[in-house]
Amino acid sequence: MIRIYHNHRCSKSRATLALLEGREVEVVNYLDTPPDAAELKQLLKLLGIPARQLLRSGEAAYQELGLADPALDEDALIAAMVAHPILIERPIVLANGKAALGRPPENILAIL
Repeated sequence: MIRIYHNHRCSKSRATLALLEGREVEVVNYLDTPPDAAELKQLLKLLGIPARQLLRSGEAAYQELGLADPALDEDALIAAMVAHPILIERPIVLANGKAALGRPPENILAIL
């Protein structure tokens, strides 16, 4: 089973979903059904990146919450993403026990 954390308003997310066409895919609209802290920690582990790299720094909430502060630890950044899922970079695809960020969309092909 393939899972994609998807935002239908995002062109990269739509392009990534198109690459998965013809496969059995669970689409998670993460803005409506955001991951909890434990799920985000697992995604970060599978992606092999720190929480800061999964943040969308261009979002207004990023500035409003002062998330550029280098003193903020992983738990604080994860808590911000749980509370404000718009901050989570997308799309994230899980397949075969691995994860990939679809930026660019072709990145996901390595885990299929």
